[in-house]
Amino acid sequence: MVTWARAHPRVVDGAVAAAVFVVNVPVQAAYVPGNLARYPVALLVSAGLCLPYVHRRDHPVASFAATALVSLAQWVLGVIPAWANVMLLAGLYTVAASRDRRVSVAAAAVVELGAVLAALRWGGRPLEMAFQLCTATIFVVSVWMWGHTIGTRRAYVAGLRERAEQLDRDRDNQARIAAAAERARIAREMHDIVSHSLSLIVVQANGAAHCMHSRPESAQRALTAISDIGQNALAEMRHMLEVLRDGRPDRDPYAPQPGLAQLERLVEDVRRSGLPVKLTVHGEPRDLPSGVDLAAYRIVQEALTNTRKHAGPGVNTAQVRLRYGDDALELRITDDGRGVTAPYEHSSTGGHGLLGIRERVSAYGGSVHWGPAAGGGFEVVVTLPAQAGTPYVHTGSGHVARSSADASNPPTT
Repeated sequence: MVTWARAHPRVVDGAVAAAVFVVNVPVQAAYVPGNLARYPVALLVSAGLCLPYVHRRDHPVASFAATALVSLAQWVLGVIPAWANVMLLAGLYTVAASRDRRVSVAAAAVVELGAVLAALRWGGRPLEMAFQLCTATIFVVSVWMWGHTIGTRRAYVAGLRERAEQLDRDRDNQARIAAAAERARIAREMHDIVSHSLSLIVVQANGAAHCMHSRPESAQRALTAISDIGQNALAEMRHMLEVLRDGRPDRDPYAPQPGLAQLERLVEDVRRSGLPVKLTVHGEPRDLPSGVDLAAYRIVQEALTNTRKHAGPGVNTAQVRLRYGDDALELRITDDGRGVTAPYEHSSTGGHGLLGIRERVSAYGGSVHWGPAAGGGFEVVVTLPAQAGTPYVHTGSGHVARSSADASNPPTT
């Protein structure tokens, strides 16, 4: 029954108005004894008081105003108030429950004014008049407070509901943002792994095909390099997929990601592809935050891949310089290739490569610059925040020129 009433509020309000009017008919007749000619006028006034109640939910202020105007006409016509006048209090309750305090207080003042006018006209002796006025005032204040309390509670509940819905929307938005960021991170990792490895594999395969018959031993070395590069790429891909896979991976998903400790092997792979690379480290190598360590490795990897792809056939050498400062790590990757034309050609690839480097650097609050090098060629200079940590000992193999100079002794460019 309650559910049905909530689903059909207009029908319920119409039934209440009709019930009040029907009950008021005999009562109104008792108020006009010996003057039945005024009875139709009294019934019209009663109907006018009841009808606006039907629209109180949709138009509470207009409904109350219409009821107040009919009450004023009742006072002017001299029709004695009856039970139908309770509709004025019902209208006051609706306004107090649905409108702000300024409007509801004004409505209460209108009802109180009507009570004063009614007491002055039909109150009788002063004591009776005072009693009627006090009773009416108690009703007016009580109804206003009731309606205002209900309205405040409704507003509070609506605010809680809106806040909960907003939290749900924010949580969904955060989930979408996190998913997009994770997809972008995976795309960068996949691009770095696949682009670098395939670039070296293509170079080695072309070299093997070129010297297959004239220098079979060189072709054999190139094929061996292809195998090594492919195995390393597969290992990195397998590790990434196991971290992303639901369920328990077959091997430890928290195995170390590539970092600067593997930089010598990366440089050696590039050397085996035919590009001479010199790696120079300035300062005391130390442990870095895992994210910064991985980002630095990927940046060098991407820069060397770009050199292979875009520096042109005139490139003879590339240099990778690492400088460990007190609170920052500087990476400088240079080559002696085409220089000024390279960045424009590469920037048309649709958001990878150099732009991927920029995204990685921005994620850690660093800075990046690329462009033609002073002595020709192209350079990428990156600075990453890196707090001082514990020095590490690396046992990998490779040709590395380690400088004993600290951050105050810059490398030669």
